[in-house]
Amino acid sequence: MPAPIQSPAQHPQRIALHNEIHARPPESVVAPAVITHVVMLCDGAQRRASREHLGRLLRDHHRSSLDEATTHVSVHLGGFALRWELHTEFVTWTFMVPLEGGQRLDTRTPPTAVEAVPQAWFAQLPGQCLSSIHVWLVQEEQCGPGGFRELVSQMLNAETLAGARVHFGSTLVGTDFAIHADGYSRMLVLPGPEVGPARLGRLVQRLLEIETYRMTALLGLPAARHAVAVLGQTEQELAELARAIRQADRQAEPALLDRLTRLAGQVESEYAASHARFSASRAYFELVERRILDLQEQRMSGFLSFRDFMERRLSPARSTCEWAARRQNALSERVSRVSNLLRTRVEIEQQQSSQQLLGSMNERQAMQLKLQSTVEGLSVAAITYYITGLISYLVKGAHSLGWPLSAEVTAALAIPVVAGSVWWGLRRLHHRLFGTNH
Repeated sequence: MPAPIQSPAQHPQRIALHNEIHARPPESVVAPAVITHVVMLCDGAQRRASREHLGRLLRDHHRSSLDEATTHVSVHLGGFALRWELHTEFVTWTFMVPLEGGQRLDTRTPPTAVEAVPQAWFAQLPGQCLSSIHVWLVQEEQCGPGGFRELVSQMLNAETLAGARVHFGSTLVGTDFAIHADGYSRMLVLPGPEVGPARLGRLVQRLLEIETYRMTALLGLPAARHAVAVLGQTEQELAELARAIRQADRQAEPALLDRLTRLAGQVESEYAASHARFSASRAYFELVERRILDLQEQRMSGFLSFRDFMERRLSPARSTCEWAARRQNALSERVSRVSNLLRTRVEIEQQQSSQQLLGSMNERQAMQLKLQSTVEGLSVAAITYYITGLISYLVKGAHSLGWPLSAEVTAALAIPVVAGSVWWGLRRLHHRLFGTNH
């Protein structure tokens, strides 16, 4: 029997990272059906409450509760199907109910999926509703004698109508990107006979993601408008500071540097407050573009395509967000340059003051050395006097040993030698301590 194969040490997150590619797979969808998609903007506490809120619904239908790591749930609960997804900033709730085929769709009071959901539970969804849309997946016989165009004209606003043939013309899609009287947007989808449930599910997921990411991308627009208003005031103040710096003297520079530092702090604070929002909006705008490309649109006469509609209506908001972000970066760089120039100017003046102080200190030191040189002669005389006195005492004691000269003569002869030795020793000491500056 062969020995069992030994596996190497596994990364603790290998399974989670591997399964990420299979996260949030599209659901198979069969037409005719109606879908209600709701996007709730949530903070951290509301995201946790959203999971608990879903757990209560599952327990009411005798289903197992959720664990803390669950970010995606797809379940059938009797009269409706539910798909729940937990994202970074929002939570999506997607409800689906099948429709009866062969009957024309009631355009005055069209059926919705949310009607099958417990209303008390649905009204308490955690967070704030950012987007909500009804999607009707219809068959040809449900459109009436006028076909899909007549159904679209009866249920959607003609002023903001957009639609296209997607999946190489096999499916018709129409929407008006408008919020109707019930608070929901509307979208109609007529799949072709060759479109299977899996393919239709992928299409529905792309359409819902376009609506979701379109709204989350636009969250950066209010932040951009606020930033533009603040930037106008900050740029004016920076211009005034630049003029004041150009005309300021040395005494006014510390106050200007303090004002400039406060302005830099304000700019960085506004940048930090909006940078994350602008980065998220840029990512969501890119996702909208990708999902539209995935639709593989073909133009349908009388309709703006999704791509054309987004370019006309969404591009200005996107440009505003990008322009505000670039303007913030440019202002931050300008403030940094002006701050560096003013600091350099202050540092140069401080260096000049330091050089003047060092010069005055050198002058005082030179004066001290001169004074020391002045008293140097007195020091030599005093030391010579004391040494000569010692020599005279030594000579008096040396008479008994045969010293021929008297003490006075010996002291007189020793004075030049002692004075020269003392002077030479002091000079050597000064040269050693002060070098050539002495």
